[in-house]
Amino acid sequence: MELKLTKMGNSVGMVLPKEVRDKMNLDSGDLIYLTETPEGYKITPYDPEFARQMEVGRKVMKDYRQALHELAK
Repeated sequence: MELKLTKMGNSVGMVLPKEVRDKMNLDSGDLIYLTETPEGYKITPYDPEFARQMEVGRKVMKDYRQALHELAK
């Protein structure tokens, strides 16, 4: 899919077609993330840093489950 960059005030932007926004479940005002990959850049509504932090949190909760359970009492 080819998208054209357009001047928007002092910035440059692109308009995502409705079909793309619908597939990505995006609406006006939503955040999207641009991440660099070996193949180029990827645009996603998924925050890879947040996902990494959640995975660390899950590991801590699993490793210290008993201690956290005792602290919750």
